[in-house]
Amino acid sequence: MKVLVCDDSRVMRQIVVRTLRQAGFEGLDIVEATNGAEGLDVVASEQPDLVLSDWNMPELTGIDFLTHLRARGDATPFGFVTSEGSSEMRDRAAAAGALFLIAKPFDADTFADTLAGVL
Repeated sequence: MKVLVCDDSRVMRQIVVRTLRQAGFEGLDIVEATNGAEGLDVVASEQPDLVLSDWNMPELTGIDFLTHLRARGDATPFGFVTSEGSSEMRDRAAAAGALFLIAKPFDADTFADTLAGVL
């Protein structure tokens, strides 16, 4: 199973990957992107089974990344791992087609519970 981790912070991408492993999701093929624009290219070339994206990124935000994916007919499962988790953001994410929004701080249990039905 291939997962795209999209975040402008290299450290945050590493934390997300480590947390996936700690949550018991071993053996995943991880691909990375540093913003939504790059994420669109990686989805097209790598065809991941799941996208985990930050919300706030340069060039193309996470919500714009998701909106562009859906506009071109791409139904790749998509979730946010981000620093904020207001009800407005959760509503926008769900309306755009996101499966979930995990807000920081998070731990392996949060990932295990949220991603159990996805991975």
